[in-house]
Amino acid sequence: MSRMNDETMEDKPDDSNGPLSILMDSVNNNTQVLINVRNNKKLLGRVRAFDRHCNMVLENVKEIWTEVPKTAKGKKKAKPINKDRFISKMFLRGDSVILVLKNPLGAPPQAN
Repeated sequence: MSRMNDETMEDKPDDSNGPLSILMDSVNNNTQVLINVRNNKKLLGRVRAFDRHCNMVLENVKEIWTEVPKTAKGKKKAKPINKDRFISKMFLRGDSVILVLKNPLGAPPQAN
């Protein structure tokens, strides 16, 4: 191998062991990830593509959040309501990503 190729190989980040390995695993194996985002919502879906800034293209996304209904003065506190919606495809900007986890429930990979 030439010296030029050695330097190029050293500059290339190894995504299989680094902090982006969960995203790479999701792209390669079509597994689900759980993403906490800054608007206090969670996204459960499959990553199609990503970059080093954590910008992502996601498919089959379930967006999950909790709402607390407003109550009149003197009334009991309302119970929080869990809500969700399905989004078939979306682009997620990386600056809103807080945390990325493998699906804690371990959903099986889905065929393309």
